[in-house]
Amino acid sequence: MTGSLQSKIDTAGGPLAMMRHAQTGPYVFPIPAEFSNWREEQRAWREGVALMDQSFHMTDLYVEGPDVIAFVSSLAINSFKGFGDNKAKQFIACGPDGHLIGDMIIMGLGEQSVNIIGRPTVANWIEYQASLGQYDVRCTRDERSVQNPRARKTFRFEIQGPDAWALLERLNGGPIDQPRFFQMGQVNVAGRSYRSLRHGMGGAPGLEFWGPVEHYDEVKHAILEAGTSFNLKQVGARAYGSAAVDSGWLPCPMPAIYSGEAMRAYREWLPAQCFDGIASLGGSFVSERIEDYYFTPWELDYGRLIRFDHDFIGREALEKLADTPQRKKVSIVLNPDDATAVYRSQMSLGHNGKAMEMPTAHYAAYPYDAVFNASGDPVGISTYCAFLAPDAAWVNLAVVDEAHAAVGTQLTILWGEPGGGSSRPTVERHVQMPLRGTVAGWPFSKVAQTGYRPG
Repeated sequence: MTGSLQSKIDTAGGPLAMMRHAQTGPYVFPIPAEFSNWREEQRAWREGVALMDQSFHMTDLYVEGPDVIAFVSSLAINSFKGFGDNKAKQFIACGPDGHLIGDMIIMGLGEQSVNIIGRPTVANWIEYQASLGQYDVRCTRDERSVQNPRARKTFRFEIQGPDAWALLERLNGGPIDQPRFFQMGQVNVAGRSYRSLRHGMGGAPGLEFWGPVEHYDEVKHAILEAGTSFNLKQVGARAYGSAAVDSGWLPCPMPAIYSGEAMRAYREWLPAQCFDGIASLGGSFVSERIEDYYFTPWELDYGRLIRFDHDFIGREALEKLADTPQRKKVSIVLNPDDATAVYRSQMSLGHNGKAMEMPTAHYAAYPYDAVFNASGDPVGISTYCAFLAPDAAWVNLAVVDEAHAAVGTQLTILWGEPGGGSSRPTVERHVQMPLRGTVAGWPFSKVAQTGYRPG
């Protein structure tokens, strides 16, 4: 379909109808599903050392110009004081109503140049704002592989796990100072120096580093060769998709772009076939108000990063929301008997629950399941669901009312879609089933709790 996102919404009868009938499935990681098996690959970043190939699934947006810091600061809820070359941080953007559009990672590549990396939604928003001409900046986009007919500009590898630093020093040919979380540095691989970032999808020690895509094969070969001494495991798409639940990061909140006159011009600028126009919505949570699917920064634990020391889109709305009650992000560990019941139901034709693919039970870009308290009252939304082999547990990331967010609270997730399931190709006919669960802290990984900050 050609045209704009707004025209597609109008034709579909609204954004919810558009996303509920979207034919796409979950977010795609275009790498092999498994290199060994996903259970051992999960254990590698907890117990040994893992290689995560991030070269293909993220959008890179390069923004350059004399106004670049002022420009990104005008869009971010967090402060950019002191930001510049060789600095890195989370970039968190809200709409004018104070609800989240999403987050990416931003890295300073020079005094007038930044690289912003992540899922396409926030990159779209930044590129639109640059197109308005209010700042002297220019954007160059390197789209993720599934929407990009050209080769990527860079490779991006992440090595992490308890043995990651020993492997990195082997590659580097000598000791490396361990920077603090989210600090940039340098690492030498195969005779060349590359920029690096102290980062970790599962929370374990390690580095992410990148360079020209022409070096991809040579660098990967060097990593694998050195990794034989450390029982290095490559992480495939199945295991990689579960890392966000381990680390407590909600990777794809519904962006607050689909409603409101203040965002209409943006929706008219976005093409119908952009990620935000093809993304699907699934799960048991049903509302006719798209706003009920949005999150505030506080609900995803980004409220602590808000700084009212600069003007930015959404500031006025956030100042009004700052003193209002907010839901909390939690992990919910599923009752093993209820999870087993979903599997057992697959052998009962006509009474089967929605199949729970392992290790990630995502079947839409935006998975939204309803959460209830012991009295059957709705108290929140469950999003990403993953089986973590090192813990032998199904764990869901959820956002629930503060009164039900204490560790140990018993809640129930309604699993599956109403009416026997939607018409999307990732959804078979099924019945809804309850999944009892217990609230746990986040990040769920104990290593991530100490490696990032206490959850």
